[in-house]
Parts: sequence; C-alpha cells; structure tokens
Amino acid sequence: MAKKVVAGLLASLLVVIVCAGAIIMLVHSTKKATFDSSSSLHTTSKAMRTQNSLCSTALHKESCELMLSKLAPKPKSSGNHLFDVSLARSPSAQTQIFKSFIEVTLSELDTAVKRSADVANGKVASRTAAAKTDCEKLLTDALQYAKDAVALLGDKDIESLKAEGNNIGHKLTASMTYMYTCVDGFRDPKLNAEMDHILTNATVTGSNALGVINSISSNVAKPKARQAASRKLLGYDVDRQGYPTWLSTGERKLLSDSQKPDATVAQDGSGDYKTISEAIDAIPSGHTGRYVIYVKEGVYDETVLVPREKENVMMYGDGMDKTIVTGSPADSAHVTKLQAVFAVDGQNFIAKDMGFRNTAGAIGWPAVAVRTGAEYITFYKCKIDGYQDTLYTLSGRQFFRDCTVSGTIDFIFGNAAVVFQNCKIVVNTPQSGAQNVITANGRTDPNMKTGIVFHNCQIIAAEDFKAKSIATANYLGRPWKDYSRTIIMESTIGELIQPEGWMPWLNSKSRQSTVCYAEYGNKGPGATPEQRVKWPGFHILSKSDAAEYTVESFIDDNGWLASTGIPSNAGLMS
Repeated sequence: MAKKVVAGLLASLLVVIVCAGAIIMLVHSTKKATFDSSSSLHTTSKAMRTQNSLCSTALHKESCELMLSKLAPKPKSSGNHLFDVSLARSPSAQTQIFKSFIEVTLSELDTAVKRSADVANGKVASRTAAAKTDCEKLLTDALQYAKDAVALLGDKDIESLKAEGNNIGHKLTASMTYMYTCVDGFRDPKLNAEMDHILTNATVTGSNALGVINSISSNVAKPKARQAASRKLLGYDVDRQGYPTWLSTGERKLLSDSQKPDATVAQDGSGDYKTISEAIDAIPSGHTGRYVIYVKEGVYDETVLVPREKENVMMYGDGMDKTIVTGSPADSAHVTKLQAVFAVDGQNFIAKDMGFRNTAGAIGWPAVAVRTGAEYITFYKCKIDGYQDTLYTLSGRQFFRDCTVSGTIDFIFGNAAVVFQNCKIVVNTPQSGAQNVITANGRTDPNMKTGIVFHNCQIIAAEDFKAKSIATANYLGRPWKDYSRTIIMESTIGELIQPEGWMPWLNSKSRQSTVCYAEYGNKGPGATPEQRVKWPGFHILSKSDAAEYTVESFIDDNGWLASTGIPSNAGLMS
C-alpha cells in the first residue's frame, strides 16, 4: 500500500514541478526570499491572511508563502490569479496543499541525492572519503524518511491528517536532520559549502512542509485518555493495554524476568552465537513480532550495527556492569562521523541491562559509544560510558530510563526527541585545561519537535573527578545549532555545574536568542536559577509549561511506550 501511495504522488510530480519552478529558483538563490511588491501574491489581503496562517510558523516564511501561492488550488476562471482564498480555506484544499509541499520536497531531495555524488570527485583525503561515505548513507536514509512521510500521508482527509501530523512531522524532521548531518561531515569549507548549496532546495522545501503540517495540526485537541484499541501506532495493531497484538504475555514479562530468547550470544560458545553482530545478521528477513537476543555476561569487543531493516529487536544482558559492548572508534581522519561502538538504525529497538563504552579516552576527538537514529528507541537499566560525544541521539523519539551516561564534552548530542528519566548523568575528567559540557542539541528548525529533556535525573561528577570538578568549568549545555533545545526539570544538579549553567557556542551570539534552554523544579547546589545566563532563549518554566516536556507530551503522544513494557512517569513528579 505504501508503495502505491508513493508511486501515486510521484506520478503527479511533473505538474507540481512546473508550478513550482519559480519557487525552486528563488529558494536556490537565497534562503531568505525577496519578492516584487506588485506581485499578485500581495493583491488580496484575505488571501494573504490565509497564506500567513498556513505558513505562520515556517522558518522561511516568504518562500513558504510563495510555494503556497503556486501550489494552492485555483478555479478554472482564476485567470492570472495565483491564489484563491475560498479554496485554500477548505479542508480538502489544505490536504492537497500539504501533499504538494511533500511532493516538491521529495523531488528536490531526489535531485540532491543524485547531484551529491559529484561532490569531491577525485579527492583522496581520508576525511573527505569518510564524509562521502557518510553522505551516501545519510541521504539515502533522508530520502526514505521523506517517503515514509508520504506513506503516512496516504489519502487522509483533513481530520485524519491533523491527527497524524505529529508522526509526519517527525519523519520530515529525521529527513532534514540527515541532510544537515551530511553537510556537517565535510570539514573542508569549500566542500561543505558545495554540499550545503546542493541540499538547499531540499532543506528549505522540507522546512516549509514541516511548518505547514504544524499549522494544520496545531489545533488538534490532546486526547483525554489513550484509545489504543481503535488505532495503529507503529504500523501494527495494538490491544486495549496498548501492547502490540503480536507481543505475547511471555514477551512482556521478559522485561522483568528471564524468558527463552530467539537467540543467545555467549563468548564461551554456550549460546547460539559468539558475537552480537552474528546474532543480528541472523535475524530472519521479514521476521514479524519482537526478536529477542540475550547477551550473556562478558566484554564484547566489537562494532555493532542494528540496521534499518532489522526492526522490533530487543536485546538484554545480565546487567549494565556485566554484559558490556566495548570499542575505541574516534572521529580521527580515517573514521566516519557515524562510527560508534553500538549503533541503532532499526525502529522499535529496546536495550535492557547492558553496558556500552568507548575507551578512546579524553583525546580531544569525538568518540561515540552509542548512536541511536530511529523512531521508538528505548534503553532501560543501561550504562553508556565515554568522553567526548558519548551518546549520539541522532533522530527519532527515544526514551532512556534508569540509565547512566558519562562523558566530558557534548557527551549527549544530536537531534532526537529524547527524554532521560531517573538517570545518572556523570561528568568525567576532561583533558587538562578543558571544560565539560553535558549536552549539545542539534535542532535546526523551530518547527522540529525535538530536544533533550532530563527529568528526575542526577547530574554528578565521576568519583575520580569529584576533587577536581570545582576547579573545572562544567556546563549543562551549549547550542550546537540555532534552535538548540534542552530542558532540565525536577532533577538534582551537583555543585560541579557553573552558576551560569549554560555555555555559548563560539562566535554564535545570535543563538542565545533562538535557543530554548529551560529549567523547572530542580534542586541541589548546582540549581541556581537566579544566577543563570541572561539570554533571551533561557527560561525558568512554570508548571504548565514544564508539562509540555514530560514523557507523555514530548515523546509519547501516540502511546508507543506502552508497547515496550518499560516503566515511565508520564507527567511531572509533583
């Protein structure tokens, strides 16, 4: 069905592109489009108000409005008028408008993917080669996530579209995140600029589509109670308790008790496989339901990837200090930006009672222990240890419960919508003379419903760092991207944190106005709201505002966490 939907939308692309040709040329020339004031776009004030409503939250408002004027339905008698207000106000028209926005985005991304292959042709530098390798994967994934958004769109009427808007928005956000991540991989300024130029049309049209779907779905009332039995959450049916119908009672119990897994990994040969990678590779193609892998106690020195096609995998061990996956990849000249000891690209992944560590040390290079880049990822009772860039929460909705994460610089980063609940955030000893920064969120657009949330967590110094921590500058976060968002609430903040709390990004003062850094109900010697930075983008939240960043509101709006069986506090603690 999804393939038919994609094919149907792509079949109409020639018409859309003809209509949107002027838009693409304009977007290509500048991300802040300018217009002739005599244009018919400005001839009807009512039309402008309708356009402004649909594009009201768009980052690139002018290009969004121009796209809307070109793509909105027009009566046969409209002559040279580009926009008809009565048609644009109708629910069916708004659905078609959004479909057209998605079509243009998909077409532009497809073109960009083809053009990107020519970047750095003939370059042999290992870092450039690594960046190209990353881009090939990232842009393939970006295109797939855009197609996933189309599949979710289907033939929905306006009310169904509104209800599905948040899920569609997360797919578009993931697509855009992968595009920007591709650009970031090129350290050479000329190559970086070239790739950015190639992807500009796709990122801007994608941003506009994200703004429009947010406007369309913004007036959807939040459900008073879950109605799990009446809908599909993750592409499969769920029962009245919110569990997938294929998840048996025994499999649910697996989250708290040992049950017979589908595969067992043991270094001593007592299991089905000796390495985790072998167990993942052996997952049958087309397997339905949860696939459970038990990893026995031991230290597994290997690089592990759960690929995109391996969905619904659960992996559990004998404890966060007993079953450990380890390695030392670092972002040096020969390692790709996506390299990690343990990486997850398959959605609906669960990890429980395991440890993951990157042992590269405080070497001044990013050294990722875990990279998570998919929807509906959960880590429960796990430990993730490293130094710089320990945990890369790249994209998707994610939940970490009762976990420990340690590091030094930007050690929790990425552009996922992620909540850490009841977790220990441990700051390690940095390189001599360096400061520590816990978070670096990568949100690039105000319409992205992403960010990092610490809820009921402890922020502390590692045991071997406690004595030195007061003499070291330690911060809660810094704005990696323009719309970086990090929320610390109802948590205990140790004395190691600087009174000002947040650190500016070098030469990016403007981000202090566009970020969303906020705190609510924290305690401990490092919780000093009166001494925090005086940035326009920093806020002390009210209780009602803080409620927007709880598990239920921020990442669990469609009730997916119930399918994991992992405990969570849906709302505020008090």
